[in-house]
Amino acid sequence: MIEVEVVNRSGREVDETAAVELARSVLAGEGVGAGELGLAFVAPEESRALKREHLGVDEATDALAFPIDGIGDLPDGMPRQLGDVVVCPEVVGEAWRGPLVHALLHLVGYDHGPEMEEREAVYAA
Repeated sequence: MIEVEVVNRSGREVDETAAVELARSVLAGEGVGAGELGLAFVAPEESRALKREHLGVDEATDALAFPIDGIGDLPDGMPRQLGDVVVCPEVVGEAWRGPLVHALLHLVGYDHGPEMEEREAVYAA
């Protein structure tokens, strides 16, 4: 099972249950049956600071991914640490599902391009 640790520092109400269900569904669809995922909802200021620090772009953003293990082989007995996804509810508004899916696909190794767009379309349905 995918264990999801959720924190909400955004100051906004979010549907954490739906976000966790979507995350588990996407990860299962990508062949990840077990592992640990961090999911943080943050305010625009934190989103902006993270994007500036890690991507060199000074703007708030919808979602960021910080992958750790991906979906490659791990030594026996080692739990899979998928990484963290950070979502800014103020930036995404009601359209949070697409950015969350996008960030999750980055965690499992997809880069921007046609293959990622194809996978995103699967989960948009």
